[in-house]
Amino acid sequence: MRDSDVRAALVSQVLAAHFSQPDTLVRHELGIRAGRRRIDVAVVNGEISGWEIKSDEDTLARLAGQVEAYGQVLDRATLVTTPRWVDPATAKIPAWWGVTVVETIGSAIVVRELRPSADNSEAVDPMSLAQLLWRDEALAELRLRQQARGLSSKARHYVWQRLAVVLALDELRAVVRARLKARSDWPGGR
Repeated sequence: MRDSDVRAALVSQVLAAHFSQPDTLVRHELGIRAGRRRIDVAVVNGEISGWEIKSDEDTLARLAGQVEAYGQVLDRATLVTTPRWVDPATAKIPAWWGVTVVETIGSAIVVRELRPSADNSEAVDPMSLAQLLWRDEALAELRLRQQARGLSSKARHYVWQRLAVVLALDELRAVVRARLKARSDWPGGR
């Protein structure tokens, strides 16, 4: 089973309800850690959830790095995979990650949740979370709080760093979710 088959089943059978919710963003390929990693499918509403797809064509070579990066920004994560990778991949992910299997039964593609996701039990990293914002968005948040002095010509790293220090984690989470959902000029469209 290919990535596109797994993704289509995930979207149609698991995530379809989110598309009609006005306060929810469903985004394919959400870049995290300044674009060094990508979440296959992210849902942003009252929390940030991510789905990592491992199809039959994939390997598990990058999974450890993905687990680390996802733990720094996500409230919940789910591995979506085929029967081929269920056991070896499940052994490599933390207990807070959910596990969903996509398989062909007869002529139907069936999606089954093997383990629900739980709240992220790892420490969310404020800097990694701030990096979900574009530089101008982060700078605007700092300006709202009169904390942007000296940053208007600085590189985005310094803007994110200040934002991560100025905002408490819960406030930063709320700001990031609101900004992501409000963003209308995503590359490739909303």
